[in-house]
Amino acid sequence: MQYFWSFIELLAGLGAFLLGFKILSDNIERLATNKLRRWFDKTSKSRLAGVGIGAGVTAIIQSSSATTVMVVGFVNVGLMSLYQATAIIMGANIGTTITAQIASLQAFNFIGFITVFTCLGVFMEMLSKNEKVKTVGLMLAGLGLVFLGLECMSGAMEIFRDSLKFREFLQSVGNPFLLLLIGVGFTALVQSSSAVTSIVIVMVGSGMTIGNGGNDVLFLILGSNIGTCITAILSSIGANTNAKRASLIHLMFNVFGSVIFTIFLLCWPSFMDMTLARWFTAPETRVAMFHTFFNVICTIIFLPFTKVFVKIATTVIRDKKTAAGGVKAAGKPAATLLDARFLGTPSIAIAQANKETAIMAGLAMESLDTAFKAFLEGDESAKAKVEEINGKVAETGRQIVDYLIKISSTDVMTEDEKTISAIHHATGDILRIGELADNITKYTRNCKRDGIEFSAGVIRSLEQMYEKITDLYQNTLEVFDNKDITALKAVDATEEEIDNSRRAIINDHIKRLNEGKCKPESSGVFINLVGNLERAADHLTYVAHAFD
Repeated sequence: MQYFWSFIELLAGLGAFLLGFKILSDNIERLATNKLRRWFDKTSKSRLAGVGIGAGVTAIIQSSSATTVMVVGFVNVGLMSLYQATAIIMGANIGTTITAQIASLQAFNFIGFITVFTCLGVFMEMLSKNEKVKTVGLMLAGLGLVFLGLECMSGAMEIFRDSLKFREFLQSVGNPFLLLLIGVGFTALVQSSSAVTSIVIVMVGSGMTIGNGGNDVLFLILGSNIGTCITAILSSIGANTNAKRASLIHLMFNVFGSVIFTIFLLCWPSFMDMTLARWFTAPETRVAMFHTFFNVICTIIFLPFTKVFVKIATTVIRDKKTAAGGVKAAGKPAATLLDARFLGTPSIAIAQANKETAIMAGLAMESLDTAFKAFLEGDESAKAKVEEINGKVAETGRQIVDYLIKISSTDVMTEDEKTISAIHHATGDILRIGELADNITKYTRNCKRDGIEFSAGVIRSLEQMYEKITDLYQNTLEVFDNKDITALKAVDATEEEIDNSRRAIINDHIKRLNEGKCKPESSGVFINLVGNLERAADHLTYVAHAFD
């Protein structure tokens, strides 16, 4: 019975440890939300930059699996190439070792004091009205909970350490390949190499010997690195071809690395005693440092062969064949950038929704451009194309709204809630631009039906007004894409020019009517056309100011 309660205490400690890390990482992520967005936006062709991005993001969110799942999502929507993804995945494996490093700190006597952060952080969250102070408080509470869980697990291990039968059982599992498989299986089951590595660190810190001692404990760590790939593999189910390849690259990195290190450890049985045991006094630190060394060395070895990894993945997972016998490209899908894999990291999900809304705005402007040019050319057939584009605009808007609702159901900061609200408003204004384009196609039909024509001077004045609308759209994108509030001055200035153009064009039209130079039947079409163009400019301005 005593062993049963100790086992329960071990599970409780593990639960507190993992919950603490989740609270800690969630709140670090909330503070670093803009950095995360910028980092993933800078997925350059530099392999070292990719490694740095992967390591940095993973160190913040405390999970290489979560980072890899996001990378699979980026590849799935075509925002990241396999070449870029490979470097980031390698970096993610380095970043995830910070969990083991923190767990290894239990070897030092000051850990008991850190557990007080749990109480301090909770009071900061409860008593403060400042959101950033609340977030910092939760970070401290999470950190304290991490070490509280470690203390609990360490205490639970004492009874097992003192049990002769349990020690004999651990020592009987001395086959390196069996230990490797245990590490793979257990990590695949809990889907967290951090959890498995932390338990192993607690065990060795309690004085337990795994297998015959020496290198044997390291085979468990190698197995945990392979087992953690299961999350990304499951995430790639249903994704496109390149996303599956990204998951395969993650698996290859860990499997190839584990094979190399397994052979190395088998050839050098005294590796632990000759190196890590001499360099580091605490057993916990030895295991944590091996975990870090493994991923850093594998990255150094494999980084020059990034293209080889991509080539192998492309060869193993081939492009899908189309019905006509051709090859279906594994590029950006036609549907959306709104991959559900990003919902676990709200800041990234919001950035994706923002990009998708920019695409929606581009479609609406394409619809307006098509309708306006068709009006100038008297082309009624363009109505079908405008309706087709507007259908895409409407469908994209529905997808964005659904995605924003899902994001809002997660724990988001006030700043992110404002961005979500701004995107909601922006989608409504963008839809109106598409509707205005449809109105213009009707004016084209009326002109053809009634034989209405406009002079070259009138056409030129309309084109000049539309050029200003195009400029306004570009200025709006600056605000929308880059959150450059200073660009609002340019938006407002251009919008004012468009208003002035509308007044001038209408006044000139009335003057021509009075002089008998224009047919009265053209008045309704012309005034409505100019009014619709001016209203399109208004909606672009509203989109820009939604982020004010």
